[in-house]
Amino acid sequence: MSAATTIRVGPAPNRWQAQGLYLDGQRPLPAPVAMQIDELARALVAQGDGIDLRWPLADIRELPDQAGGDLLILRRHDDPLARLVLPDRSLVPRLINRTSRAPVTRRGPLLAWAVAAVAAVALIILVLVPRMADQLAAFIPAEGERALGQTALNQVRQGIDGASVVRLCEAPAGLAALREMETRLEAAMDEPLDLSIHVLDHGMVNAFALPGGFVVFFRGLIDKATEPEQIAAVFAHEVGHVVSRDPTRHALRSAGSIGVLGLLFGDFAGGTIVLFLTEQLINAKYSQGAEAQADRFAFEVLPRMGVSPAALADMFERFGTSGGEPPAIVRHFLSHPALGDRIEAAREAVPAGFEARPLMSETEWKALKSVCK
Repeated sequence: MSAATTIRVGPAPNRWQAQGLYLDGQRPLPAPVAMQIDELARALVAQGDGIDLRWPLADIRELPDQAGGDLLILRRHDDPLARLVLPDRSLVPRLINRTSRAPVTRRGPLLAWAVAAVAAVALIILVLVPRMADQLAAFIPAEGERALGQTALNQVRQGIDGASVVRLCEAPAGLAALREMETRLEAAMDEPLDLSIHVLDHGMVNAFALPGGFVVFFRGLIDKATEPEQIAAVFAHEVGHVVSRDPTRHALRSAGSIGVLGLLFGDFAGGTIVLFLTEQLINAKYSQGAEAQADRFAFEVLPRMGVSPAALADMFERFGTSGGEPPAIVRHFLSHPALGDRIEAAREAVPAGFEARPLMSETEWKALKSVCK
């Protein structure tokens, strides 16, 4: 595409004239036009074969020349398609708003659409996705749920430390002590569960449940515990999640929420962080009921095991007052119901006249503490 040479009549700027090209955004070929300034109307006039344009100078914006960089390409702020192409930049001093952003018109409708879009996304993520996840969880067969849990465990082992895979702790005596605790717990339950208990050789102070009956402890939690009853209290709480199938619903909700947000944000730099932080807010919103229910489950089964529910309160208090940044398990619990309320509820759950029974021998406790050695 080319444009004719600018013609200047006299030195005064108000005599500016030029030959250029006009593209209306519809026809495939540009049309030649003669351009001049209408000083009274403060407008750029462009005329040609069937073309009569009057663009106010204040409404004209400059577009970058993506080809040779030697042309002046103009558009009106309210017309996304039409272009005027000039052969040089002699008109630039007259274009007072050439680099300004186009004014936003019809702010009200735009704001209404934005609010409606945000509300629609919130409805999908906070209402529709959780409801669909709760319904789908009931239809997943046990084999599929267990396969999902095994896959999630593998991902945790591979992703928690980056390059290295976190090993499973398998000291025979320590695992035997943990299985004995599991036997006591299952005997105290109304219905037996097919549990799969694992200990990861990692210093994080945490424990969690996965779909399909997986309960996972970190070495850091076992190291911090001062008595087996604290481990049993955490164990019972996580089994409460398994009984309610919370991990399966959580996995389905997370997949659905991240899928919706991924469609919105796309794959861009920092997008993963946005998805992660948003997902944490979503989880904190709907996990309060599940956490409280898991606590109540622990309060019911621990006395049947001969373990005081106060062991759960002891665990909260011990880790919460250790100083510095709260351990991961405390941060996890803090994101749900208030920690102080849960401590109080655990102490109030101790039955009247309750008498504790030894959970394991000193030898078994030492073996459990050494499960990762």
